[in-house]
Amino acid sequence: MSALLELRGLSKRFGGLAVTQDVSLSLALGEVHALIGPNGAGKTTLIHQVSGTLAPDAGQVVFLGEDVTALGLAARARRGLARSFQITCLLPGFSALENVALAVQARSGSSFRFFRPARGEAALNARAMAALDEMGLAARAGVPASALSHGEKRQLELAIALAMEPRVLLLDEPLAGTGAEEAERLIALLRGLKQRFGILLIEHDMPAVFALADRISVLAQGKVIASGTPDAIRADAQVRAAYLGDDE
Repeated sequence: MSALLELRGLSKRFGGLAVTQDVSLSLALGEVHALIGPNGAGKTTLIHQVSGTLAPDAGQVVFLGEDVTALGLAARARRGLARSFQITCLLPGFSALENVALAVQARSGSSFRFFRPARGEAALNARAMAALDEMGLAARAGVPASALSHGEKRQLELAIALAMEPRVLLLDEPLAGTGAEEAERLIALLRGLKQRFGILLIEHDMPAVFALADRISVLAQGKVIASGTPDAIRADAQVRAAYLGDDE
């Protein structure tokens, strides 16, 4: 499979602390590539570098064959890199539909300042409703984001990402804070999306990782210490010692 996304030797330092060190990995269409590791391993910093939130000190981000390392978040999003965040990042006073419609508006090149037109624009709302429906939230379209359950907020973030017409989804702990039932629903939704996109997934829920991932890369102290299939990672003695523990 040809790569949708390639990370080539990404490194980032904050003062004397090396947070990511020469990280290289790839992501193909229809693949979930999970990134795991202990807290402080550099996972979210790496996703910031991939999305354009944070510039690397060294290395390249290549997306659809284009070096996008010098591009910012908005330019990468327009090319099809969409991300969700570890902490929900929604507009709580706006409905689920309005939150997604604003993402559609931003994808078309408009500014988030234009809230009122986004509410009334039929084309925006139609695309937004389609994304909500795909994520199982059509019946909750008119509900303020603040009134949604935690799991529904995670589904709404996925709907927003879909509204950006992505080629790659960058998901930072999409199951964080969810209960067992909500987690099962989100895993099913992600499994349904994987054939259409490449998904780079950060997740601490190991059953979810092993249920979803085609490949897993393990970060420890900013470095990739192992990368391979779920079975290979599960059997890797170095990974077990660094992260998985004896019970995995």
